Amino acid sequence: MSLLKSLLLFSILCAIVFFASTNAARFDIQNNCAYTVWAAAVPGGGRQLDGGQSWAIDVSAGTTGARIWARTGCSFDGAGRGQCQTGDCGGVLECQGYGQPPNTLAEYALNQYNNLDFFDISLVDGFNVPMDFSPTSGGCTKGIRCTADINGQCPDQLKAPGGCNNPCTVFKTDQYCCNSGTCDPTDFSRFFKNLCPDAYSYPKDDATSTFTCPTGTNYKVVFCP
Repeated sequence: MSLLKSLLLFSILCAIVFFASTNAARFDIQNNCAYTVWAAAVPGGGRQLDGGQSWAIDVSAGTTGARIWARTGCSFDGAGRGQCQTGDCGGVLECQGYGQPPNTLAEYALNQYNNLDFFDISLVDGFNVPMDFSPTSGGCTKGIRCTADINGQCPDQLKAPGGCNNPCTVFKTDQYCCNSGTCDPTDFSRFFKNLCPDAYSYPKDDATSTFTCPTGTNYKVVFCP
């Protein structure tokens, strides 16, 4: 390879790295609960957060299908193996896959259509911990939160140790899970929506539950805001 080609290739690689780094998003994850949670992120892994502690992760532009959530009632050994009452991700501290319901979810996809980030709070996997999910930069000001006492008001059919299940988890029917691609709100989804109007209450709740910010925005996720 000629020197000119080598320099050109190096310049292209530098530009790619620079573009990726300047468009990555930082997520500051804060535990304001009066109890310990084990924060989980895909991508990102996991971290024990006592009350008042925080954890920052950097996520590459173009990332999709990403989630942040809190796990509760966990116990891990020195090798990071164990289990959690809610949000468990295969019995490991460093999550590589999604958590087990019920768990309140912060979901996002970075640098998508029209150079926008899309983000939401979802109760489609149920609820375990109150949450705030907000932008912290880029002039984007619309944050979302779900802080109602859903666990305390959870319908008997949906109650679970440490949380409140979504009806799809319990009944596994098309009426609640929307497996056929179409479905309508139910009394159970209205229960979640009335308490947390900004959050996804069932799988087809996009119109009132998906929010956007310009690519390059940073975010915070706060448990028990």
